[in-house]
Amino acid sequence: MFDKIIENSKNDIIQTLCKLIPFQSISTETNDSAIPFGKECKKALDYILNLAKKLGFQTKNLDGYCGYIEFGEGKEMIGLIGHLDVVPAKSEDGWSLPPFEATIRENKIYGRGSIDDKGPVVATLYAMKAILDSGKKLNKRDRLILGLNEEKDWKCIHYYKKIGEETPTIGFSPDADFPCIYAEKGMLSVRFTHPFSIENQEILNINCNQNALNVVPKYCSITLKNKTSGDVQKLAFTGTAAHAAHPDLGDNAITKLVKYLNENLTNNSLDNEFTFLKQLSALDLFNIYSPKFFSDEKIKDESGILTSNVGFIGYENNLLEIGFNLRIPVTTPLEEIKAKFQTLTQTFPNLHIDFTLEKAPLHVPKDSYLVQTLTNIFNQKTHQNLEPIAIGGGTFARAFPNMVAFGANMPNQKDMCHQVDEFIDIDTLILSSKIYAEAIYELAK
Repeated sequence: MFDKIIENSKNDIIQTLCKLIPFQSISTETNDSAIPFGKECKKALDYILNLAKKLGFQTKNLDGYCGYIEFGEGKEMIGLIGHLDVVPAKSEDGWSLPPFEATIRENKIYGRGSIDDKGPVVATLYAMKAILDSGKKLNKRDRLILGLNEEKDWKCIHYYKKIGEETPTIGFSPDADFPCIYAEKGMLSVRFTHPFSIENQEILNINCNQNALNVVPKYCSITLKNKTSGDVQKLAFTGTAAHAAHPDLGDNAITKLVKYLNENLTNNSLDNEFTFLKQLSALDLFNIYSPKFFSDEKIKDESGILTSNVGFIGYENNLLEIGFNLRIPVTTPLEEIKAKFQTLTQTFPNLHIDFTLEKAPLHVPKDSYLVQTLTNIFNQKTHQNLEPIAIGGGTFARAFPNMVAFGANMPNQKDMCHQVDEFIDIDTLILSSKIYAEAIYELAK
């Protein structure tokens, strides 16, 4: 219904994304009320809101925390929620192209944010434009909400709610996978702090480049000084980064360090038979798939198996700090897993545990109107017969009730979210816009 309009806007869609990628919109909290998440996030938001206004939409900047683009009429509102902030990217991370310069090569647009989430946001904007230009009447309003702190603490959407902005009736987040995501695992991040030492060695430094817990670490090192000889040695371990929702796709540098220490060096101050790290390893806590510590049987349900990523390790004041990020099946209460962690203090009286992140799972029934409608539209547009899926990641769909994640990553397509040389295929970008137009119209008509 809207395909021709979107095809005619193809160049505009491409150019809009290419102009949006260069904003280095890494969300950085400031004390300046005019730029709560930094200058680059403000520039990205200003650009897209000014463009939307020129395209004929109503827009609103919510004090620099987020903004929205809206059209249509009616008391009810369709919510479309995406984000303009991105994760960090540096050329030295291994990029073959400048991460903040949009590069078109082999029908792909390369650059940080191209798939997560600037590309899908642009696809959604032009889907709305296609509906607007078609003259089709809607019974509900459509609002594209644009966050600036999604990759960190979601303070953008917390502010949206705090100031009393309207809650959507129904909607989706274009920030994950097609055909439609009906379930997202619960999330739990935990940090251990415990006394630690190595016999005959002074630990000068343990470094993982301040790796985020939701990323499989690709680098980790320890620097030691021999207490007898005074010799200093640095041991470095490398792996492959991946999103913590898919730890199996990465190669964890921290687990390599732990394995080396357990096999070669560790003997700390505990009176226990095994050292601290050895006991954690014996409890299977460094296993990415449902460590036996939680249950003799694997914890899993229709949303998948429990996964764990050790994402941080550090050392200060004779204390070892280790951080884990878990993705927990939707039918397993977070409190059950937290209680399991707390039992470790019985084994390690000096262990301090902090739960730094807790996010309840999202679960919209497969047979619901929303999930069935979006899945059917995707299948019709792509001539497939796929079923809705569950994921370990967390999307902005959790921000509101009756909302799910919907695209723009295609089935069986490599997920470039948070990856070096991130890109979006141009055909995927345009097809996604067509799918979004049909979905928005169907939900709002």
